[in-house]
Amino acid sequence: MDYIQYSFTVTPAEPGSDILIALLADLGFESFTQNESGLEAYIQEEFDNESSVKELSFEDFGFLYTRTEIPKTNWNEEWEKNFNPVYVDDLVCIRAHFHPASKNVKHDIVITPKMSFGTGHHDTTWLVSKTMFSLDFKNAAVLDMGCGTGILAILAKQLGATKILGIDIDDWSIENSNENAAINNASNIEFKKGDASSLPTTQTFEIILANINKNVLKKDLPAYFTCLKKDGYLLLSGFFTTDVDELKQLAITTGFEFIESYQKNEWAVIKLKK
Repeated sequence: MDYIQYSFTVTPAEPGSDILIALLADLGFESFTQNESGLEAYIQEEFDNESSVKELSFEDFGFLYTRTEIPKTNWNEEWEKNFNPVYVDDLVCIRAHFHPASKNVKHDIVITPKMSFGTGHHDTTWLVSKTMFSLDFKNAAVLDMGCGTGILAILAKQLGATKILGIDIDDWSIENSNENAAINNASNIEFKKGDASSLPTTQTFEIILANINKNVLKKDLPAYFTCLKKDGYLLLSGFFTTDVDELKQLAITTGFEFIESYQKNEWAVIKLKK
């Protein structure tokens, strides 16, 4: 498949980039890489509609972009050149198949990320993975929203969860999550394309993991509350430390109890209880 790369300069970059990513995803963009000045976004050439991008406008921020056609690329070869194992203390190693297994960690996860977000290198994936060890996953029903490459769902399985649903808006993520689950002997995890509108309206899950972005999390908090069982836990990440207070207050207003938050560099995770 041929891809088109859009390089966006966003002013101000935060929260403009997060909002722009959410809207670009609705237009069919499949993968995003954020940087200090904005982001790069990728879409299959057959789905590219530049006029839709030009029609996007916002009161609180502005953006400029350049559009580049990407020649046919072996994406696996590209990420293999730069992919190094990720260690979450001595708890988890996230690696590729060509890396040797580590004997010094409790959990080993092998992934082939393709175009999907979530190689484990991002601080938010690290934060959620680390915080998961403070919860009891044994026999739990777990929801992984914005599952990306399926890392968090696979880790939930390894921690003892028996019913796991991963949801993402990206076709690549669903395909890749299923492949990665199979590699890690976790083929019984269910992955499906969708968003919060596809969530059940009953108290279904003991634990929900949502590593997306602030604006999506704010919009979807009521849906998470509805499908989380009483005394269940919600882990939120995908936002900066400066956003913690806003999300904390909104979660409390929704009905959650704030338990604690952690940070790594400029990123944060929040633990909530129903």
